[in-house]
Amino acid sequence: MEDPSSKHDSPRVLKVLEALKQASHDLQAHPSPNSDEFNSSSAIKALLELETESDNILSKDPNLSTLSQHLSNLKTLVETLKNSRGHLSLKSFLTRRASTHSISRVAGSIESEIQAWIDRESIETLTRVLREQTKFNNNEDELTKLLTQFENRVSQGFNRELQDLVLKSKLFSTLEAILCDPNRSKRIREHCAFAISALIGFNKDVFVGQVLMGPTMGSLVTMSSSASIKVLCSLIRSIKSPLVDEIESHGNIPKIITFLDSQDLEVKVFAMDCVLEIGYFGRKEAIEAMLKEGLIKKLVELQRSEVGGDLIDMGRYSGNNNGKEDNNNEGVEGKRESREKRFFEIHPFASCVARFAVQLEVGEGLRQRERRAFKQEILVRVREACVSDAEAATIVAEVLWGSSP
Repeated sequence: MEDPSSKHDSPRVLKVLEALKQASHDLQAHPSPNSDEFNSSSAIKALLELETESDNILSKDPNLSTLSQHLSNLKTLVETLKNSRGHLSLKSFLTRRASTHSISRVAGSIESEIQAWIDRESIETLTRVLREQTKFNNNEDELTKLLTQFENRVSQGFNRELQDLVLKSKLFSTLEAILCDPNRSKRIREHCAFAISALIGFNKDVFVGQVLMGPTMGSLVTMSSSASIKVLCSLIRSIKSPLVDEIESHGNIPKIITFLDSQDLEVKVFAMDCVLEIGYFGRKEAIEAMLKEGLIKKLVELQRSEVGGDLIDMGRYSGNNNGKEDNNNEGVEGKRESREKRFFEIHPFASCVARFAVQLEVGEGLRQRERRAFKQEILVRVREACVSDAEAATIVAEVLWGSSP
């Protein structure tokens, strides 16, 4: 039976484990400190103290038997290295070289085992707090911190043991349940969305099916926040055409297009990113659905606005940030990219019609004849939406210049 106090000990345990992990990392990088520092090395002392207490701490958990063995090996290697110091023989020299190499290797193994221990504690704690939150809607600050830590951990790359922990805990289903519950805190729902997106990046093959068959996509659209649209855009980029097909078949394209009318600029910007991703990966039906909702007219209006403009204006953009000088050590290419980034931060809808047309032209979802037909339809709709011949000529030229013949 679980000790109730262990629930409150989890943050303290994780903090100690992180410190031990750092100690093993330091020892791996510096396995042979100077002789004067060797006995007082904090990394060695911390790990050997854990080895001393291993009978009380590690023996109770079968998952920690490997860690216990590594710590025992480390103790033996450290004693061997100590005994070889002060001797000038060739044998002592070779013993020291072998011991330092072995200490570095064992320290790396200890770091891996401690990380696995941290993962088990973290997943267990996150799962428990998530389930408590579904009952009592409390611990919001704690849960936000745990979700951020989990997102950062899975973003480090694939790990089979971590994946097994996630699957056994049914964590994805719990995250999805909270995301899709409108009675839950918006802040928590958004953090759950980011965690789900991180899991797709962690192993798309395992988790993508749950996104395609579940209510995640619909809930992200319904939330209508900048964070939820950002996650939706990230999922489209990861899952590609299959997710766009689901978005279109569930009738969510019109809802996404309406985000371009939002009073919140950040929502508009992420909606534009979403439109561009759908344009790149979408099939004929998805593109038709966007055009039917008056997308081109909306893009023309956005390009006409203060946050719009033409990409040709970027050539006249000063490139300095509020009068600050560019870094002299930055190369020409770096300066150009920095200038483009600052320009798009101020003018996120610059040449947005042409950028959308280019996505259709170079994307993966359309056949060649469909690309040609949509380009002609875009040109017609541009002329209808423009308020002057000059405006129409500028945007039409951008669309024709930005697309291949």
